[in-house]
Amino acid sequence: MRTACVVAAALLMSVLPTSAAPANPEKIPTVFLGDASIGGYGIAPVDQGALLCVRAAENLPDVIEDQLADQSILLDITADVSCAGAALHHVWEEQDLGGGMTAAPQKRALTKETRLVVAGLGAGTVGLGQILKQCSARLRGTEGAHLPDRPVDAASPAARCRAYFSTGAGAAWLEARFERTGKDLDKLFSEIGSEAPSAKTVLVGYPRLVPADRTLCRAPLPGGGGGPLGDVPEEAWAFLDEKVQAPLNALMAAKSKRSGAHFVDLYASTGASTACDGTDRAVGGLLEPSQVTLLHQTLPWFLRSNETGRDGNGDAVAQSIAAMYGHGPA
Repeated sequence: MRTACVVAAALLMSVLPTSAAPANPEKIPTVFLGDASIGGYGIAPVDQGALLCVRAAENLPDVIEDQLADQSILLDITADVSCAGAALHHVWEEQDLGGGMTAAPQKRALTKETRLVVAGLGAGTVGLGQILKQCSARLRGTEGAHLPDRPVDAASPAARCRAYFSTGAGAAWLEARFERTGKDLDKLFSEIGSEAPSAKTVLVGYPRLVPADRTLCRAPLPGGGGGPLGDVPEEAWAFLDEKVQAPLNALMAAKSKRSGAHFVDLYASTGASTACDGTDRAVGGLLEPSQVTLLHQTLPWFLRSNETGRDGNGDAVAQSIAAMYGHGPA
């Protein structure tokens, strides 16, 4: 009788949870806000529910989610509202998608239950698309039709864009854009704090486009198709890096620190995988055909992260978020 009782007890204990068994980690309600850098513009296939935003079916949030799951940090992605062409003000204002279509203000995806917000915005506000069109005659034509921005001053030749932005009206325009970007970054963090007061906020910077060794940008893209920076004049390459990208990255870092948000500095970690790094490039060339065709037209990359960039950037963001939750180095 005693033997039967012992066996029964052992069987019962084998099916009951014990204190030593690890509990399933709680999922973190997460929202992604952003532009093409989050949405994965140019990467096929496109999410059929977000065609006008050209959001990839497998984009940066998917990579981040998978990488964090490997470290037992589980995300419950309640919304990904990233959209190509979004600027900071589209977090609190509608975004015009053309043809009478609009995207709702991205902040509507946030709730009191949101615990993590990952955002990638700023390049649209500083006017990167307009700067590229100011520096590229080809982008001012039909090849740039899918980049809806206009050049800052169409009367000024593209070949003289660096001089244009260095003095006079062009310099004043660029200074004003950075000033607006700073104010809109402050408002971004304020809006997130109001809509999701219990959430941690992560701002993702942009990968580097032009390497320190700019002679690399003279080499044609592997497989042909012109240079990685299209017809942007060589004298403007340093300007794009030193007067646009680097200051934008520094501004995003400073505003994140001031607001108590976490900043992921992709610019600092992607110097060897820029648009000019040949087969190692993680950024598609300015007019290089992307993987996406819409309305029988192949979209150019327009210096957006390709699949290699998406995966590398996603890994970097995931590592940074993991450190926030006590996993790995800070």
